[in-house]
Amino acid sequence: MAQQRIQRVLAAAGYGSRRACEQLVVDGRVSVNGEVTRALPILVDPAQDRIAVDGKPVRSEAHVYYLLNKPKNVFCTNVEQGGRRRAVDLLVGVRERVYPVGRLDADSTGLLILTNDGALAQKLTHPRYGAPKTYRVEVAGMPAEAVLEKLRAGVWLSEGKTSPAQITIIHRQKTKAVLEITLREGRNREIRRMLAKTGHNVRRMTLIRIGKLSIAKVPLGGFRRLMPEEVRHLYKLSEAGPDAELSFPRRRGRSASRGARGIGESASRGRRPAPSRPGIDPRPRPEKTVAKSADGKRRRSGRRILLPK
Repeated sequence: MAQQRIQRVLAAAGYGSRRACEQLVVDGRVSVNGEVTRALPILVDPAQDRIAVDGKPVRSEAHVYYLLNKPKNVFCTNVEQGGRRRAVDLLVGVRERVYPVGRLDADSTGLLILTNDGALAQKLTHPRYGAPKTYRVEVAGMPAEAVLEKLRAGVWLSEGKTSPAQITIIHRQKTKAVLEITLREGRNREIRRMLAKTGHNVRRMTLIRIGKLSIAKVPLGGFRRLMPEEVRHLYKLSEAGPDAELSFPRRRGRSASRGARGIGESASRGRRPAPSRPGIDPRPRPEKTVAKSADGKRRRSGRRILLPK
């Protein structure tokens, strides 16, 4: 068997995402043929090398996939939280060692995938793949349309501008509004910070969908095993890239080739040409003129106007 990076082997064996497996190596918890090394990269042959984590041999196991409707104040980590509940604690009867895919903060509820498939976890959480996630968000106050357009276009946070978002108003009152927001990135507390930036604090937030996968019919705190076609959908979703299955409204006057200078409307930054009036010639165009001085050097002598013939 060909050699592979050790974090890939560990992820395939259910020890978490590749990034989490890299941290296991750096922390000195992984040994290869009885030797511990913290330096990456490490190439191993799973068929010949003896790999262990915390002194226990690594054995590949069948991949399993669960969907949990996470309640509030439940943590998306396998690290002990001093008696506080973790997502894995709710999977009663599940014997496989599974890990949360991505993170919902403790104050949020909704869809959480837990699996021992490190390759899928890596793709669903990596920004390059951009799996669309839809949140149901209750905010204080009623955001004006100008605020919603700003959120759709992206707002500036401390680490940079957010990607475009798809936003729909589900319900509105004078004191609150319920929005559905779809994003393709997962920065830390991103939606809460985006809305706080516009003066609307989040009261409640639930992740209701990842792609076509929904928490419908799963009670709060309940879980179920994913069907094979749902797993295939997640793989297809993670391989489709950030432009698939989600379209965003474009501003008027912008072409689909936005950013490609000199092509279509984008060359003029989306501005409409001024309407022409019959019987009136275009405005004269100024042209620089250059004259020579007595020493033979070229001097700028001003501008002259080229009048229409």
